[in-house]
Amino acid sequence: MHTSPLTVDEVLRREKWLIYILAAIQFVHILDFVILMPLGPMLMRIFDVNPSQFGLLVSSYTFAAGAANFGASFVGDRFERKHMLLFCFAGFIIGTLLCALAPNFSLLLAARIFAGAFGGVLNAVVFALISDLIPPERRGTANGIIMSAFSISSVLGVPIGLALADMWDWHAPFLLIVGLGLVFWMLASALLPLAHNVRATLGVRSTIREFARVATMPLHLQSIALTSLLAFSIFLVIPFISPSMVRNVRLAESDLKYIYLVGGAFTIFSARFIGRMCDRLGSFKVFTATALFSLLPIALITHLGVTPLPLALTVSTLFMMSGSGRFIPAMTMLSLVVEPKNRGTFMGLENAIRQVASGLASLTAGVIIVETVDGRLANFNLVGVLAVSVAVVAWFFARKVAAHLPPRP
Repeated sequence: MHTSPLTVDEVLRREKWLIYILAAIQFVHILDFVILMPLGPMLMRIFDVNPSQFGLLVSSYTFAAGAANFGASFVGDRFERKHMLLFCFAGFIIGTLLCALAPNFSLLLAARIFAGAFGGVLNAVVFALISDLIPPERRGTANGIIMSAFSISSVLGVPIGLALADMWDWHAPFLLIVGLGLVFWMLASALLPLAHNVRATLGVRSTIREFARVATMPLHLQSIALTSLLAFSIFLVIPFISPSMVRNVRLAESDLKYIYLVGGAFTIFSARFIGRMCDRLGSFKVFTATALFSLLPIALITHLGVTPLPLALTVSTLFMMSGSGRFIPAMTMLSLVVEPKNRGTFMGLENAIRQVASGLASLTAGVIIVETVDGRLANFNLVGVLAVSVAVVAWFFARKVAAHLPPRP
């Protein structure tokens, strides 16, 4: 039976639904990761752990994600991506349920490792699907929507999660994430198309040779250096924003939800705007602008002392907008320079190293920051100096990657 081709409006409408489903999955995954950080003061108090131990709790998720992504990168192009997404999403939901049921710090740490292993691969598959399903001329906008999942989780998920934690206990936010995950898993199963032609299965030696070929390409190494340095820069700071706001800025724990609510609300709009600008002006130009702007909020938020809530909200909002904004043009550049046949392997490897960089950043910050006798977190300013320095180095790798971008029409 003859099927008439889709009109332009129908194609765009279908693309929007696909992007929204992937953004919903990313929302749940990001919420699971970021909810731990505003719970930091509560968990440090309940479990009587120091900044270094809390840094380990945060970094365990990213280290597990990195290890799982490294393994997945060997077979990233051997499985149909929708099937891989559903498998990883299911494992992630189970891991988050284990977090919700954890009765102590040790079991919570183990559950975070389990959830991180599946969540990290899930994140890589989402970005691979965007590159598979969305044409290059609309990919910046799509990445902006996907990245706005961070903002939406801050606006909706984190305040609701913190409110549930205040009403019951810290387990409640994880139960919320499990419920949302089940709903979005069913939607993805029903609505996402098959999106990847699976390569023929290779032997062990051929698989290793193929992995080595993809992993050692200079362009791929430069791309991985770019996103890993960006991740290291921002995750030096992010895990300790909430503890520093309570210990140094002297905000009440109940005020933390406003940081994520206001910052996330502004970032929803800034992320989409940055995505559109990538398609209009070029991703490297946009990256340069957002990277340069991000240096000031990093410096400010890591040097705050006792500060009124409105000023603290202004600084934290600028930090969230610029920090997440840098990744939109960076990921758009990567999607344009990596060949489709290498995309699954590359995204797994890139995500693995980026997650390890995030974990190392959390551990590094946990070692640098120390508690004073009056409860303040000292040396957070030194963490800020390091974060700014790393962000500057990242720009030089972005320039190398940009040299390989296809000419704009």
